[in-house]
Amino acid sequence: MSATVKELWFTEDEYRARVARVQSDLRGRGLDGLLAFQAESVTWLTGYFTRAYGGFQCVLLPAEGDPAVFCRDVSAYYVDLRGAFQDRVLWSDGEDQTAVLADAVTNRFGKAPRLGIEMSSWHLSAARFAALRAALPRAVFEDVGGLVAKLRLIKSPAEVAYQRHAGRVAEAGMRAGAEAARVTAGEREVAAAVCSAMILAGSDEPGPGVLSSGERAFHLHGGYSDRVLRRGDTVQLEVTPNVRQYHARFMRTIKVGAASDEDRRIAGALIDIQNRALAAVAPGVPAAEPDKIYREGVLSAGLAETYTNKTFYSIGLLLRPTGGEPLEATPTAEWAFAPGMTFHTYVLAAGFGFSESIAITEGGYERLTNFPRELIVTDS
Repeated sequence: MSATVKELWFTEDEYRARVARVQSDLRGRGLDGLLAFQAESVTWLTGYFTRAYGGFQCVLLPAEGDPAVFCRDVSAYYVDLRGAFQDRVLWSDGEDQTAVLADAVTNRFGKAPRLGIEMSSWHLSAARFAALRAALPRAVFEDVGGLVAKLRLIKSPAEVAYQRHAGRVAEAGMRAGAEAARVTAGEREVAAAVCSAMILAGSDEPGPGVLSSGERAFHLHGGYSDRVLRRGDTVQLEVTPNVRQYHARFMRTIKVGAASDEDRRIAGALIDIQNRALAAVAPGVPAAEPDKIYREGVLSAGLAETYTNKTFYSIGLLLRPTGGEPLEATPTAEWAFAPGMTFHTYVLAAGFGFSESIAITEGGYERLTNFPRELIVTDS
């Protein structure tokens, strides 16, 4: 069999720089290494990605030296294809996976290591952690669950380039969805049109995010159903593609066949509120400032009695079921915008919604999604 030709998503130097940043933190904590279980951590640190990331896998990252990937043996091809580092530990079906991992930990870190571990990872169940502690009775584990996630919040230019591409893919999906949202069309037809357009434009995953009409258009996170569209329906459509698993997304409201003056008033008010909030975004600006513009704008316009939604949340490398990175704008947010951060920002009220993906730049922000910011009204 011929050697696998590498398909790195980023340069080897970029991966090594990421690893070095984590290792510096580990040494500062007096830790011998890190067991990183979150799928995004595994891919961000090593490049290794497989669609079977729900299986038991992790990265063994020493405080000095190259990391090792721990995964199922049938995924070894993807370690070679996309991984920036050679070391791996493989388990086979039928083996005691925890025992294999424990042996790998002992071989690399000794019998009594001090290790960071991502306790907040959904991949590390309570039962799995209990078994690992039993297999390594002399090991000391320190929860550093937010370590890699925090470093991932500032994207490199290469990461933002993937998100910029995803933004163009999202625009293709929205155009297709708006064209398909006609009287007598089913929600499934709209979803199929969106998915096809995004895949053909370069998305690595199909699927709109929110796609709902009728009563469900007034409630967040609705998915497509068997419902058939009627004249005057409101359709909420959010397109959520990714390129190399890097996301950009946006939402628009569609009126099927006709829009009333009140529909246009509400849409215009929300777009104006969002424009004012975005105008306040710049490096060093506290997140609570544009968040306040959103909330006070919706409430003062009489579009809602309360407004509890977050208004910005970080996006980037996201693997299902993860929907966003752990950084959100709410009234109690204490962080400020910084260059390299990327966000999905949205406003929802009265059954209407508009959103964008943005990247924070040195002088302000860049829209990653550039579809016309208006209410979409279909011809029929």
